[in-house]
Amino acid sequence: MRVLAAMSGGVDSAVAAARMAEAGHDVTGVHLALSRNPQSYRSGARGCCTIEDSRDARRAADVIGIPFYVWDLAERFHADVVEDFVSEYAAGRTPNPCLRCNEKVKFSAVLERALALGFDAVVTGHYARIVDTAEGRELHRAVDPAKDQSYVLGVLTQEQLAHAFFPLGDTVKTEIREEAARRGLSVAAKPDSHDICFIADGNTAGFLGAQLGESPGDIVDAQGNKLGEHQGTHGFTIGQRKGLRIGTPAADGKPRFVLDISPVDRTVTVGSREELAVSQLTASKPRWCGPAPTEELHVKAQLRAHGEEVAVTARVEDGLVQVTFTEPTSAVAPGQAVVLYDGTRVIGSATIDTVQRATAAV
Repeated sequence: MRVLAAMSGGVDSAVAAARMAEAGHDVTGVHLALSRNPQSYRSGARGCCTIEDSRDARRAADVIGIPFYVWDLAERFHADVVEDFVSEYAAGRTPNPCLRCNEKVKFSAVLERALALGFDAVVTGHYARIVDTAEGRELHRAVDPAKDQSYVLGVLTQEQLAHAFFPLGDTVKTEIREEAARRGLSVAAKPDSHDICFIADGNTAGFLGAQLGESPGDIVDAQGNKLGEHQGTHGFTIGQRKGLRIGTPAADGKPRFVLDISPVDRTVTVGSREELAVSQLTASKPRWCGPAPTEELHVKAQLRAHGEEVAVTARVEDGLVQVTFTEPTSAVAPGQAVVLYDGTRVIGSATIDTVQRATAAV
């Protein structure tokens, strides 16, 4: 097959490209230039897509012996990922930019261009597995639970999965590094990327503050009593405990958590851990990895990129996904994705819109 390998400059994408080339495919490497201002690229390994990463990707392609190009997708990335990130926080929601990048950039813009250029598929270094069945391709969790990235790939459709490869899904990370060293790839010991790639210093609150400015408001309890003040609702996420700067301690002496964010009246509501518990949620914009469910599902759900699975009942009504938790769960944030699993198989993903508390606190 003629395959386009998305090479971030890290060890995972380098080994993925090498494996595809070794398997006999005609592989071309491509690095995505995603910053509109290259001078803002950070140094080191806090994120990805830095100038150093581009150079590392080119060196890896040279070692593998494949052609290498850089594609400028900065405008698409800014519109679909960065602006979406800022607008979601401005609306009091908590987005996942990596998930949005996979949906809008890597498996939409890149895949569309690759197919137009005559490539058969796109390969990445994501930790997930694709299983071919008589009904079509299925997306499954990786064998390495610590590195599994199926959550941020849950937005992929059957059509996109038909043109995708994830060669690392059956291998644990330590073995990937050992393999990279055997192959002579200089990125074998390169640290994993962390944080959000377009926030140069890793300071999300500072980045959002610069984009949105100050918008002071009140921090209140569930009864509306004022407990403190803040400089902008964009500095908070549901379930947050640290950095609240509330002068008045709780009557029971226990920590407070963010329960609700209301940008309209610039109010942040806080309460106890018990008040944070959610019994149901409604999610919109579903993306199914296979056929859309037509019956009620008794499955597992993951609510954050590194969150634990929880048992749920899910059903689709009028284009919305209604999810009921078997046991109330905490830190469910609108804007995040709820990804449904049947065992290791990813059923699909939807964006959390509203939640129903297990108590009547808010």
